[in-house]
Amino acid sequence: MNVKKWIWQHKNFPNFTYDYSKIEPMIFRLIEKSGELKGKMSYLATGEHDNFSVETSLNEIIATSLIEGEELKRESVRSSLHKKLEIRFNRANDKSTKKSDSLTELYLDSRFNQEALTVERLHKWHSAIFEEYSSVLYPVNRGIFRDHDEMQIVSGSIGRERVHYQAIPQREIESSTKQLIDYINSSSENFIVKSAVAHLWFESIHPYDDGNGRVGRAIVNYILAKDGGLDNRYYSISSAINKDRQGYYNSLEKTQNLIYNKNLEVTEWIEWHTKSIENSIDISLKSIKKVVEKTRFYDKIRYVKLNEKQNKVINRLLDIGEGNFEGGLTNKKYRALTKTDAVTASRHLKDMLNKGIIREIEGFSGRNTRYELNYKN
Repeated sequence: MNVKKWIWQHKNFPNFTYDYSKIEPMIFRLIEKSGELKGKMSYLATGEHDNFSVETSLNEIIATSLIEGEELKRESVRSSLHKKLEIRFNRANDKSTKKSDSLTELYLDSRFNQEALTVERLHKWHSAIFEEYSSVLYPVNRGIFRDHDEMQIVSGSIGRERVHYQAIPQREIESSTKQLIDYINSSSENFIVKSAVAHLWFESIHPYDDGNGRVGRAIVNYILAKDGGLDNRYYSISSAINKDRQGYYNSLEKTQNLIYNKNLEVTEWIEWHTKSIENSIDISLKSIKKVVEKTRFYDKIRYVKLNEKQNKVINRLLDIGEGNFEGGLTNKKYRALTKTDAVTASRHLKDMLNKGIIREIEGFSGRNTRYELNYKN
């Protein structure tokens, strides 16, 4: 007798159940934070606003690949974004690749194209992920559903593999995916809930040879942009997920396994998903704070004469944010950043101290003197 272990084997799949009373307070908090983010964005000048939007998009494109263990070059993705968005694009400095262009097009299509989702569009997204991909050992059929049943998520060494999940049989992929697409296009369910359910549902189908996680996260971006009004130009969900990859995989595994989830109950998964979006907004709020602090600080020292090395250190401290280096800025750290000797570093630091740009951290003196940026004056 075959024991039913995976949620797609449940007789009621995909009729997921959840307790909205537990989710609703999280959704209200998320909407409030989204409003706070929108308000903070209004503090930024036009150029800063555009830069922040590009950097957030850049982070999303890079992080969704990084979750799967693929590291992209930031300069390539940035060039692709500038080119596609026609923002300060200088072809002489173009570092984009065919791959970074394809991944950027995928992101922009999921974020800005609000036309109804289709199977063909999913295939297009999948093809974009594997632009220029080639492997004899691990071949991937681009832009088409897998043609085999044995699709498993496995970890561990050979002979000691652990199966975390086994996807639905190949014969059910097309019908299940079309049912999911109908849900995405027509359901009036709360958009946060819909994005969580759609993500889980897609990963449960696991229709492609590879790249299912990235397509699933593109679906989330599509739903949030189209249905929700949570302006995800300014936060990167994948960046938050990447910070808690193990939590992501653990939550999926627990929800997809009938041993832990006998009744297709997805409240905990929706809670985890919602918290991830909230975390991504928190990341952006902290980033905006740094941008505002940086702008205000440079306004304060606009007429202060500083040399190139001093400016380099100040810029680095501002990028790190209030609190700056762990343990503070020291003569040794100044030398490491600027490639100067100890005497020169001492002179530069004393000059910055006298001009009120930095201040000494209490409790340290002599050779152990430590500094931080002086935001208060």
